[in-house]
Amino acid sequence: MSPAEEFQDDISAEEEEELFYDIDELQNHGIGQADIQKLRASGICTVTAVQMWTRRNLLKIKGFSEAKVDKLKEAATKLCPASFNTAMEVSHQRKRVIHVSTGSKALDAILGGGICSMSLTEAYGEFRCGKTQMAHTMCVVAQLPREMGGAEGKAAYIDTEGTFRPDRIRAIAERFGVDPEQALENIIVARAYNSEHQYELIQKVEQSCAEEKGVYKLLVVDSIMALFRVDYSGRGELSERQQKLNIMLARLARLSEQFNVAVFLTNQVQADPGASMMFAAADKKPVGGHILAHASATRIFLRKGRGEERVAKLLDSPDMAEKEASYQITEGGISDLTS
Repeated sequence: MSPAEEFQDDISAEEEEELFYDIDELQNHGIGQADIQKLRASGICTVTAVQMWTRRNLLKIKGFSEAKVDKLKEAATKLCPASFNTAMEVSHQRKRVIHVSTGSKALDAILGGGICSMSLTEAYGEFRCGKTQMAHTMCVVAQLPREMGGAEGKAAYIDTEGTFRPDRIRAIAERFGVDPEQALENIIVARAYNSEHQYELIQKVEQSCAEEKGVYKLLVVDSIMALFRVDYSGRGELSERQQKLNIMLARLARLSEQFNVAVFLTNQVQADPGASMMFAAADKKPVGGHILAHASATRIFLRKGRGEERVAKLLDSPDMAEKEASYQITEGGISDLTS
């Protein structure tokens, strides 16, 4: 048994339940059912989420006065006190982190075991690099046992480009020995048509995670910036776009931390005419600017290699060094490059 598996065995089901308090717990501290329903309607489903929301944003909820918000914050603080933890306590909490395999062992190795939960992972690159195929592969792998690189849970997929294909899920499921129809049943998919709709769907996923504790282990947004590029154009709307994007990314980060979910974002690239021509990949940069760069804990650049080869370069990670790995796209999804 590997050290990672031993760590997982140390985490009891009781500890998993303690990841968050349901919003209904506030009833025991003087908060009325009507107000709790208003919180749910706004996408606040846990006591931790109340702590994460600012007073200014809570005041925007219809019927919430300053006195009511103060009472709500006080009740939330009693259940989830804001305090420092020792580094050892944080280390113990990090044992809950799960890794979802990408389908390629070489790529998993540079990521420290796969796409990890409790943080945002962004993969960007031009077309035909395998971003969507990686997302499809992980939706199946997330259902596998942990010893096979899975997370033993369901996946949620927000499709902004209309590229989700059930037939790909069936083919990938067959590769991993999973019943294709059952694999499809364990993935919820929604098509987003504008950036506001995309935000609403993220809110719905958050509600599903709160209602079904520990069931969802992976959230895919493919792609994070496509609809923002349509809804906002030109420098005049850039500031508003980045502000809306920042709000969405903050919500995704809260979701991943509260519910121990791995969040995988794909992203497009744009031409960078000012880049040096000495480097082939330098003429393309990811969309989203510094806002997205700072929000993504792990950032992977995907590019085409020779023939069927694809290359993934880990550009940013809080705990892994910058490194490259080769992979290929097969009928069964992302896999290691064969000679």
